[in-house]
Amino acid sequence: MSGRIELQREFFGKHYAVLFSNDEFVVTLFRYPSGVEAIEIVNSRGKVVILPYMGQMIWDLEFDGIDLKMKNMFSQPKPVNCVVDTYGCFAFHSGLIRNGCPGPEDDHGLHGEMPCATMDQAWLEVAGDSLTITGTVEYVKGFGHHYLAKPSVTLGAGNSFIEIGMDVKNLASAPMPLQYMCHTNYAYLDQAALTQNVPDTAFVLRESIPAHVKPTEKWLAYNEELKGQGTLKALDQPEMYDPEIVFFADNLDKYQEQVVFEMTAPTGTTFFTKFSTTQFNYATRWLLYSGDQQVGAFVLPATCRPEGFLAAQKAGTLIMLPPGEQKSFRVITGKK
Repeated sequence: MSGRIELQREFFGKHYAVLFSNDEFVVTLFRYPSGVEAIEIVNSRGKVVILPYMGQMIWDLEFDGIDLKMKNMFSQPKPVNCVVDTYGCFAFHSGLIRNGCPGPEDDHGLHGEMPCATMDQAWLEVAGDSLTITGTVEYVKGFGHHYLAKPSVTLGAGNSFIEIGMDVKNLASAPMPLQYMCHTNYAYLDQAALTQNVPDTAFVLRESIPAHVKPTEKWLAYNEELKGQGTLKALDQPEMYDPEIVFFADNLDKYQEQVVFEMTAPTGTTFFTKFSTTQFNYATRWLLYSGDQQVGAFVLPATCRPEGFLAAQKAGTLIMLPPGEQKSFRVITGKK
């Protein structure tokens, strides 16, 4: 048996309120002191916290008592329009008509319009042994683009992983540019091994320097050392990951139809991400270790490199979605 519970903003108060429960799940609604609405789904292994009306951002993810989210400076989500002003989440949807770090001649903000989008509606789907939070937002501009986005997060009974989804339909009468990245901000696991079912040499070091990166002489020298070596195999030099170290992997379909990336700590804790290279043919590895932020984003699945709109257009990796057509993306990620 399946069902759907429509959500309304007035359901969310300053106190926790149980919306749904059974032998495996408890679904609770609450509102952060900042005013941002949140929905928490707890199963027997852990919990996921989603912001149903702010881009359906995944704010927290925890399994078996382990926090999967990067160390950050935010105690709660902020009601903002730009993701950098509330950069404390586990995951967000980067895109959809613009993506990544804008280049000097780009006209878009960091990671585009979707991360903090005000959702038009949100609901809970109950189906068999899983629960899904989903919703829709209609993006429309006079003399501009027009699409419908439907993000989703699914948690299964007894699972220590989630499925993150995004469906995008072009509602305009003209083709729509599409750039999308499932931006998962994983915790940094000291001394962790980085593995995947594609060669290490599939990765190349990012050589462009986005505006938010302030290079030091030590960092520049380390980048020179890394060039041509593929990716790092272990997180064993945290003092070198400030500013961030970023790698790109292109044309993943050359290697596998389904790719799996893992980060394994010396304790045996393993985080993983898997996805189809038909949907995501590009991947980014983002590493950062500073006093304020520590992240081991071992893979960020994407439709292109996150270097901005014009870079993707120049590289020929910009998707043009025909009128009336839809693309769907799915990522399975969590703890083994």
